[in-house]
Amino acid sequence: MSTTEIRHFHAFVGLGGGAKGFNKANPRVGNTVAKFRCIGGVDVDEAAIRDFQRLTGARGTVLDMFDRDQYRDFHGVEPPAGWSEATSADIHRAAGNERPHVVFLSAPCKGFSGLLSEGKSKTLKYLALNRLTLRGVWLMLEAWKHDPVEIYLFENVPRIATRGRHLLDQIADLFRAYGYAWAETTHDCGEIGNLAQSRKRFLGVARHTEKVPTFLYEPEKRSLRAVGDVLGRMVLPGDLRAGPMHRIPSLQWKTWVRLAFVEAGSDWRSLNKLAVENGHLRDYLIVPDYRRGYLGVNPWDASMGTVAGESLPSNGAFSIADPRFSQSEAWNDGHAYGVKPWDAPSATVTAKLAPGSGYGTVADPRPPAGKLFGKYAVSRWDMHSGTVIAGDDSGAYAVSDPRHAGPPKHSNEFRIAPWSEPSCAITSAHGTGQAVADPRPTGEVFGKYAVTGYGEPAGTVISGSTTGQGAFAVADPRSGMQRGKGDNYLTAGHYGVIPWNEAAGAVSAAACHDNGSWSVADPRGGTPDHVERSRSVPAMPAPADKLVCRIRALDGTWHRPFTTLELAALQSLIEPEEHLELDGLSDQAWRERIGNAVPSDAAEAIAGVIGTTLLLAWSGETFMLSSQPIWVRDVAVALTVRGAA
Repeated sequence: MSTTEIRHFHAFVGLGGGAKGFNKANPRVGNTVAKFRCIGGVDVDEAAIRDFQRLTGARGTVLDMFDRDQYRDFHGVEPPAGWSEATSADIHRAAGNERPHVVFLSAPCKGFSGLLSEGKSKTLKYLALNRLTLRGVWLMLEAWKHDPVEIYLFENVPRIATRGRHLLDQIADLFRAYGYAWAETTHDCGEIGNLAQSRKRFLGVARHTEKVPTFLYEPEKRSLRAVGDVLGRMVLPGDLRAGPMHRIPSLQWKTWVRLAFVEAGSDWRSLNKLAVENGHLRDYLIVPDYRRGYLGVNPWDASMGTVAGESLPSNGAFSIADPRFSQSEAWNDGHAYGVKPWDAPSATVTAKLAPGSGYGTVADPRPPAGKLFGKYAVSRWDMHSGTVIAGDDSGAYAVSDPRHAGPPKHSNEFRIAPWSEPSCAITSAHGTGQAVADPRPTGEVFGKYAVTGYGEPAGTVISGSTTGQGAFAVADPRSGMQRGKGDNYLTAGHYGVIPWNEAAGAVSAAACHDNGSWSVADPRGGTPDHVERSRSVPAMPAPADKLVCRIRALDGTWHRPFTTLELAALQSLIEPEEHLELDGLSDQAWRERIGNAVPSDAAEAIAGVIGTTLLLAWSGETFMLSSQPIWVRDVAVALTVRGAA
């Protein structure tokens, strides 16, 4: 076996995802194996260049490729003293004065992206940024015009084919003028890189017709992987072993709530199904899960656990997540608050990917399950009840009985009859159960438990006079009167409150607040003990509070945003089990560089077919039989004719 070196150079290199992928490629033709070596890369971002050097082991160069007019239009000011326009000599130095066989350009795409409004894309700032595509190609062609590079790759967003059509036409003319055949295509990085995300990109291929007469075939396409295939190999978010890049972003509380109610596989339009009244959810209640499943919800396929005699609403889960409802339409257009199922691929990883801007959330089924207990559950009419035990007030012993039609039929205790309607039959059992809504607010008092003013006469004393029949209570203003021996309320202490510095009476088995002095005036309002007791029932956060939290969604999973490390793994910059360190400490800066990166595995696949083509060309072969389609069928002839312009 012999080894042939293929050198590659990168313009607008970013953190080096594409360059890392090229380095991994290992194409083979016959007994010859190609080994790719990166000879350098240029970018204006110093932090990105440091990342590039760490990921590829090659030397990176910080270089601003704006001309003076572009610099002024983009920044709004004149360049600083000492600034100069980049030249072909700068490119030579960045490449270590070596000539590459492949040059990969991934120019800034913000001005062409659909995430930018049409109006903003036409401002001077973004027009200057867009013109970097043409200037970058020209600099690369000029740098090696005396010994042309075999193949150029030009990568960008698909919308460049419409928003940047005038620039692409000039780029095509420029390549043809330097002796290249030019072809335009689009591809899905996820399909050619076997990724767990769909990432559609534009790719222009320029092949020097004199040096490379061989067909250039498309990379093999494979099915997208499930996002869980990648994330499932990683430790749970927040695990300190994975480093700071694997922390969960802090989001506003209202964003967490929205994510929890987005159906897995759908997006923000799931929220349209919710009934909101006065800014609150009408049909749902969110409560803290702070005591063994407090007001918890059981998964449909999980065991409820033993219903104990001491089960209370605050110490168990007595609701069930019923999956028997009609699923929403599966949205696939990447709108805000999208939640990806665990076994589906993620959406395209962009520099601005966040829960509010696309499918940046995953339905993670891995939250730890706690003990589940039930109390006060209501069984459905068409379901069986729970186990009947001796403590029959502590389990699912209520039923949702649908057999009730017509007006209310109950005449139970404490029923209040309207003034204009007849009352129910008076029976011997209705001593305290029949009341009437009396609209006569003035005049003589007849009501139950009435209190007579101290300066007014009492009602007639009759033989049935009790505390509940007639106006036989009085509002006594003499709060300081002295009670004497034999006063029952003095000795029994009904509703009595004991001063903090006095002893309590004997505690009896029947002690209760309404039959003795069993309350105490506790002065410790600001003590730590009181604070700790108040913390036992945490309050809900304010809508704008930023925090990390876990809300168990209706499907029983945790709808959360991707961590920065997970985005890097989805971009194939690292293996899921690997550790990654990027320059700086800002998650926002890390995510922007990761989102702008070319997925390494997709770049490896592209480098594989390019390496095969170069090995064939260098060995004198001009044809290779392959089941793969020729890259860009409509210009296949132009790509194979020697000397075609």
